Amino acid sequence: MQAASGRDAPDRCPGAVQVHEAADGGLARIRLPGGRLTATRLEVLRAAAAELGDPALELTSRGNVQVRALRPGAEHELGARLSDAGLLPSATHERVRNIVASPLSGVDGRGELDVRPVVREFDERLCATPELAGLPGRFLATIDDGRGDVTPLLGDVGLHGSRLVLAGAPTSASGGAELLVRAALAFLAERAAQGSRAWRLAELEDGPARVAARLGTALTADGTNRANPVEPGLIAQAGGGAAVVVVAPLGLLTGAQSAALAGAAKEMIVTPWRTVVVPAVPMEEADPTVAGLAATGLTADPASPWAGVTACAGRPGCAKALADVRSDARAAVAAAGAREPGAVPVHWVGCERRCGAPRGRHVEMLATPGGYRSAVV
Repeated sequence: MQAASGRDAPDRCPGAVQVHEAADGGLARIRLPGGRLTATRLEVLRAAAAELGDPALELTSRGNVQVRALRPGAEHELGARLSDAGLLPSATHERVRNIVASPLSGVDGRGELDVRPVVREFDERLCATPELAGLPGRFLATIDDGRGDVTPLLGDVGLHGSRLVLAGAPTSASGGAELLVRAALAFLAERAAQGSRAWRLAELEDGPARVAARLGTALTADGTNRANPVEPGLIAQAGGGAAVVVVAPLGLLTGAQSAALAGAAKEMIVTPWRTVVVPAVPMEEADPTVAGLAATGLTADPASPWAGVTACAGRPGCAKALADVRSDARAAVAAAGAREPGAVPVHWVGCERRCGAPRGRHVEMLATPGGYRSAVV
C-alpha cells in the first residue's frame, strides 16, 4: 500500500485484528514473515475467506495475504481461526510483522547465506520486544540474502547479506536479527526525538543518517547489487528437484487455486511480486505440477500476459476508486499477446493514492474522471 506521507496522518494500516472498513466490508491483512506459508495454514485462510468474506485471497506487494469483504463482527471469528493456526503469534505486534525476505533463499543455492533462520529469529525478537508494538503498520524490514532482490524494496531497516541497510542506504554495520531489532528501536527513538508521527524512516529528517548514528555506525557510499524480481517458471533447486514459480493473476487466489497450491507442497513462499514459489518438487513431478496449477489459472509461463500485471482493489471494493480497475485490467490482458522478456510491469490504480504500486520503474494506468492516464513512473 502506498499513500501520502504519514508525518501527520493517523496510522490505520489494517491487520488481522484491527481490520479496515472498506466499501465492500472489513479488510484483514495477515502478515507472513518472509512470505512463508504452510499448506495447512493456507487451507485455514481459504476456508476463512470462503465462509467469512470474499472467497478470493489477495496477495500484497509485501508478500502478505488479505481477506476482504468480511461481514460485521467476522473479524473476531477470523482472529480465533488465525490464532489456532499459529498465524497470529502476537495480538499486540501483529500489524508490525512486516518482514520481506529473499524468496529463493535456501532454495536455489544462490545468495551469501540462507536467511530463513534470520527471519524466524527477527520475528521472534520483534514480538518479544514490547516497545516495538509501537512501530507504524507500514514499517518494513527487508532481509536480503545478498542477491539484491528485496533490498530495492527500500525497507526501513534491512540486511543485505549481513550488512545493515537503512531506507535502502547501506551502512558499515554488520549483524543479524538482533541488529535489526536495535535499528527498529533506534527509529522509534529518533521519531520521538523529532516529535514526529512518521510511518517510514525516510520521512524523518535525515532519518537514515541519524538512526545510523544512534547505532554507532554510519552510511556508506557503496551500493548494493540489484536483481530482477522472481519471475514465473521452473528453477533448479539446490540438492535436486525444482521450484515452481507461478503468477496469481492480479494477485488474487481463488478457492480452487488455493486448494491446488495446498495440494502441491507442504510449504510455499508468497513473494512481494504476487507470485508464489512452490519448492521441493521432484523433477519428475515438475511438469504435472505446472499443469495442475495451470488448470486453475496459475501460470508458470514467463511469457504469460498476466506476468507483471497488478492492480489495486478498485470499484466496488474501494469507495475512493474511480473505476473497476480489475475488470479493465482483465480486458486489457485478454487483448494482449505474449509478454516480452524484461517487459516493464504494469499497475492499474483507481485513484491518486496508488495503493499496491510496485517499487521501481513501471507503467501506471491511473483512473481519472476522464478515463485512464498512462505513464511510465
